[in-house]
Amino acid sequence: MSSSTRFLSPSEAARRLGVSAKALRLYEQHGLVAPGRTAAGWRAYGPGEITRAAEVVALRALGLSLAQVARVLSGDPEGLEPALAAHEATLEDRVRQLAGTVEKIRGLRADLARGKAPAAGELTRLLGSAAELGVAFDLPWPWGGERFEFSDIRPLNYIIGPLGSGKTRLAQRLAEALPDAGFLGLERLADGGAAARTRLDADAALKARVDRTLAWLVEDGALVSETLVTLLVELESESPAVLVIDMVEQGLDQASQEALIASLRRRGPSARPLFLLTRSSAILDLAAVGADEAILLCPANHSPPTRVAPYPGAPGYEAVATCLASPEVRARTDGVIAWRPQVA
Repeated sequence: MSSSTRFLSPSEAARRLGVSAKALRLYEQHGLVAPGRTAAGWRAYGPGEITRAAEVVALRALGLSLAQVARVLSGDPEGLEPALAAHEATLEDRVRQLAGTVEKIRGLRADLARGKAPAAGELTRLLGSAAELGVAFDLPWPWGGERFEFSDIRPLNYIIGPLGSGKTRLAQRLAEALPDAGFLGLERLADGGAAARTRLDADAALKARVDRTLAWLVEDGALVSETLVTLLVELESESPAVLVIDMVEQGLDQASQEALIASLRRRGPSARPLFLLTRSSAILDLAAVGADEAILLCPANHSPPTRVAPYPGAPGYEAVATCLASPEVRARTDGVIAWRPQVA
């Protein structure tokens, strides 16, 4: 290896590419990527390997399986045309939406030229769903009724805090206050996936979406389980408009958590907002948090929840970091809850 060339470790390469380290290992196992090795035998990704891996990630984002990706990279374009057609249709839909927004702006400018101010709510609607989904309410117990406001809702929003911090109550209150929102609690695990299977049997379109996403996750290293399928049924449903999920990592091994969060990050900035309660460092990897993600911390002392920036030194960053644990550690604390006094 040239000493002047920057080589990345698997974790660094995964973060740059927006996938999990497990996904990179799978790409290698399928012969799609061949990382180099350091003198000590560790995998290392140079510019060529990163470029190749980026091609794999791009083809996966178009909906191709790993087998189809291998064929495309070897010179056989089978499967690429329908994937490109579907991507084209998605882009055309975005163009139509943008064209409609441009027309609204022109109309508002024309009204202003005539001395007519925008009607109430017009500018808010123009700025998009994030502004429309802002929320404000008085905090429930264990807080003291302080006002809580969150106006910059992202496609991925994490809620984190130590045991007994009130994060579940905050999540439930968010689900109540946000328009067309739903709360997915831990009771989803109680029936062993029976309710999810019933829904899949009754909805062929939903089943197709779940099967497609599940196949992706498996190729990225996830383990098929009733817990994962139950979660995907909710994530792939077309409603509610906002979904709040309690302890999203519950019942999922580390590889499944990594594959799931990588998939959720690929949804893009216009995706349905999700609020994920978590204490898993595989779900909330602070080094991988992007522009379409936000972190809400419920402090141990029951101060009002605050938004925390994902970089060392930011207020609340260390508190968030101390709440997180690896999936292995989280598995050892399954079922542990904080004692709460009875409320009169």
